[in-house]
Amino acid sequence: MKHIGVALLACLITLTALANQAPGRYLDRDEFLQSAFALGKAEQGMLWVTPELRETIEEVLEHRFALLRVRYWYDGSTTAWIIDEIGKEEPITIGVTIDEQGVEMVRILEFRESRGWEVRYPFFTDQFNGAKLNPGRSIDRHIDGITGATLSVGAVSRVVKLALIFHEETGVGGSRIITSASTS
Repeated sequence: MKHIGVALLACLITLTALANQAPGRYLDRDEFLQSAFALGKAEQGMLWVTPELRETIEEVLEHRFALLRVRYWYDGSTTAWIIDEIGKEEPITIGVTIDEQGVEMVRILEFRESRGWEVRYPFFTDQFNGAKLNPGRSIDRHIDGITGATLSVGAVSRVVKLALIFHEETGVGGSRIITSASTS
């Protein structure tokens, strides 16, 4: 009987560890936006995808981009973006906040793949803090990968680069706010 109890305890510990590493939803949109904007209130904007911007987006993502507009949130010179990108087969929902210093925060809101979930941890996402675009529109720093998560690392890196490009396109902090509607 004692051996069964030990075996059940070992199974429970293993299942708990796997549940913490499994794909799942880690933050919802409102939680991300509250962490992105200290006062909790931000204006909502829409970035319209022009033919020229679509060409840039598709170059960054390396696949077609079907949306006509991209929703974002802003307050002062800070923008927040929530973008889905395919890892291997499933979308990863990634939140990126950008201010005049560059990338302020990267968070994985939802991860649906069976592998590569390590990209959700700060040891990976914090590498992007302060990142900006070079004149050639590449990220200005090296991002260390994660063994076994190459496709997820690539997806996050593409989304961060895209969010930086989108931030430039909006002109937030400057004079080119595209459209807005108040939201929390």
